[in-house]
Amino acid sequence: MKLRIDSGSLHLLELAARMPFRYGIATLTRAPHAFLSLRLLVDGRPWRGVSADLLPPRWFTKDPRQSLREEIAAMARVIEAALEHARGLEGGSPFEIWEELHARQGRWGKEARLPPLLVNFGTSFVERALLEAFARSQGEPFWKLLHEDRLGIRLDRLHEELAGLHPSQLLPPRPLPRITARHTVGLSDPIFDEDIPAAERLSDGLPQSLEASIRAYGLRHFKVKVSGDIERDFERLGKIGDALRSTAVKEPAYSLDGNESFRSLEEFRQWWEDIELLLINKELAHFPARLLFVEQPLHRDAALEPGLERELAAWAGRPPLIIDESDAELESLPRALALGYAGTSHKNCKGVLKGIAHACLLERRRRREPGRSFILSGEDLANVGPVALLQDCAVAAALGVESVERNGHHYFAGLSAFPSAVQERVLEAHPDLYRRTPAGWPALKIEGGTLDLGSVHRAPLGVGFEIDLEPYLPLSRWKESLKEASD
Repeated sequence: MKLRIDSGSLHLLELAARMPFRYGIATLTRAPHAFLSLRLLVDGRPWRGVSADLLPPRWFTKDPRQSLREEIAAMARVIEAALEHARGLEGGSPFEIWEELHARQGRWGKEARLPPLLVNFGTSFVERALLEAFARSQGEPFWKLLHEDRLGIRLDRLHEELAGLHPSQLLPPRPLPRITARHTVGLSDPIFDEDIPAAERLSDGLPQSLEASIRAYGLRHFKVKVSGDIERDFERLGKIGDALRSTAVKEPAYSLDGNESFRSLEEFRQWWEDIELLLINKELAHFPARLLFVEQPLHRDAALEPGLERELAAWAGRPPLIIDESDAELESLPRALALGYAGTSHKNCKGVLKGIAHACLLERRRRREPGRSFILSGEDLANVGPVALLQDCAVAAALGVESVERNGHHYFAGLSAFPSAVQERVLEAHPDLYRRTPAGWPALKIEGGTLDLGSVHRAPLGVGFEIDLEPYLPLSRWKESLKEASD
């Protein structure tokens, strides 16, 4: 089989959030949503694949010296570069093409002095469109191609200790039919309805407060953003616990997201022990007992420092810690595991094939070290349909990630910003995943705190229908609009 990337294009749509999403040093109120269309030749026959993602400020770089406009332009730049590096690439499998693209993009990123996490965001855009186009050409869904080793993945090229092994030997034989939606509680989210000022109350038919979201969706898993300020976090965790009690959540579980708020392990350890003391003293009496993990508490500049191994080893009662923003390169996870972390996150924006390799590495370690906890979480980038969320769910379920953060449906009003033709196609193709709201547009269907992915797994890579990009701005026109706005 001969594969060749023939051409591609990038289009963008500006999305406005229905409510502010505050995470770390950023507050998201609007951002572009990018679509990449790729034309792949398979033995000379053309197939089309599409990928998409939000371009969120202050996640890939978190550089306060950059303006938001500069940061968004940098994200568009790395996607455009990856598309240029991909044109004309040939190989006998998707993995062969991805491996060469990853190398080319990496060399370009080093020359441009860009951080690897940002550089690989561009690679992941092309990779996802490539995988969807290939799956279409084979007439099979992604999970089946993965299990049957038809993607050509060489795990030893990603992690040496996986030499001689294939994904089918380490991953579930079938994707999870349902996943648990782990609801994000942002730093500025209202906990109770009475917390919402009258002028900020929404009337779009979707829940706004945490309390209302629990009642509407039957939520059981929660991702709680923390700031590192013990007094503020204590007050907020207490209110969240009260909301879970008032809504009678059964068997709740939670993860904490530090969003790089701590500059040293000592600083985080003091914060954590203060929180533990409040729990022991019943001052956080209604907060859930089941902690899943703590995600990226340390700033990326300190998270993988060599001396951390001794500090973590000396902290016997530490919670399970995983990296997220620090998972910038292929070797980041092995390095983190050697230091004492429990694992990492998967989100498609960091790479699908990379995520597959990470899932395989963690499963290999579980089998070798049964007494140690190894975690692959499912995280989010404010994912929304009609492409990004569905592809992310398809991959996470194929990797066996049961609890997956979902927040795009909460901070954006379903698919109301997309053309009506797209809305109807989503409702037609995914009646198990989306529902029609009274206003007519589709919203994510979360029932009993879970998502039904039956239709997702029948599609090539989650989506299952052609996406028309004509309604959205081509990259060149979008650049012009940025320039016009700044003049």
